Amino acid sequence: MNSVLPIARTCPFAPPDEHVRLQETEPVAWVTLPSGDHAWALSRIADIRAMLTDPRFTADRTHPGVPQVEPGTRVVGGAVGRTMVSLDPPEHGRARGSVTGEFTVRRMAALRPRIQRIVDERIDALLAGSRPADLVQELSLPVPSLVICHLLGVPYDDHEFFQGHTATMLRHTIPPEDRQAALGQIYAHVSGLVSGKTTEPGDDLISRQLAGGAEPEDVVSLAMLLLVAGHETTANMISLGAMLLMDDPGQVAVLRADPGKTPAAVEEMLRYFSIGEFALSRVAVSDVEIGGQLIRAGEGVIVLNQAANRDPAVFPGGDRFDLERGSRHHIAFGFGAHQCLGQNLARMELQIVFDTLFRRVPDIRLTTPVNDLPFKNDARIFGLYQLPVTWDEK
Repeated sequence: MNSVLPIARTCPFAPPDEHVRLQETEPVAWVTLPSGDHAWALSRIADIRAMLTDPRFTADRTHPGVPQVEPGTRVVGGAVGRTMVSLDPPEHGRARGSVTGEFTVRRMAALRPRIQRIVDERIDALLAGSRPADLVQELSLPVPSLVICHLLGVPYDDHEFFQGHTATMLRHTIPPEDRQAALGQIYAHVSGLVSGKTTEPGDDLISRQLAGGAEPEDVVSLAMLLLVAGHETTANMISLGAMLLMDDPGQVAVLRADPGKTPAAVEEMLRYFSIGEFALSRVAVSDVEIGGQLIRAGEGVIVLNQAANRDPAVFPGGDRFDLERGSRHHIAFGFGAHQCLGQNLARMELQIVFDTLFRRVPDIRLTTPVNDLPFKNDARIFGLYQLPVTWDEK
């Protein structure tokens, strides 16, 4: 059966019904995407892990067999299309190895006080402002933007430029040529920043990569990847997680009573929302069998992340948000050699934000019913456009 795959969520808390049906009846399914391309859709964790660790699949985003989920998303060759996530071994290992040291446990621990200051300053500004306030603009967007700008040595004054162009790149409703133009604008801007650091280095990731002998072109690609992925995904998770907790004060009470539960809560949020739907795609470079289905060389594969992260074989009762679940077996950050480089940074930001927000503003609450909130149903990264909140005067 050839299913026409929907990409929009009809409910912010659940995968599309067709994704669930495929998981139950056809976990390796030949589907038609909204672009008209065909691909194999995987929806069970075991099959996805097998595919993502099999060298017979390429991550090369410029491969002609890479499925376009929607029209105009084909990645072209050249510098703009070259990022670490599209490299295969051994090139991928060399590229990743050169920057892994920036995300070690030790370096993340050294960054924690800076992140805490950023969060406290943003909450200070929130409390000093008017009510109701938009938590997206006051907290969700600024925190990861400030963190990633600090890490890369990018002027924070540039954050609106990056946020605006990234939003253009990720919206389904924007014409393809405008999305490509936004990508080119970001690339040109980052190229200028990297060029400047070749003569005036600082104490930042870009400067250290250049000092270590990395090619400027590769540093530009790395910086673009971290800028786009490093603020957009974390910002959306802050918004969705805060919304979920405010909608259930009992969960907030549990975390306030025992902050040691916050890391498990963050893992459950990552699993539950799976905001990067279709982020994982590959192309078979030789015939390979996955889940009992033959996938031929040249055929594309996509991962139905949200359905997979509710796979009943791994997450019993997965449609329920369970603060006590505490499982890291989800694929919100991918799996295998290509799993998200900055995942520990994202986890730390989320933990600090939720612990600090609900400790300092324990009565913060939504002013709009959840079903009436403006969800990003037209974007490739799921989230919220606005999150109106209020609190009592102290």
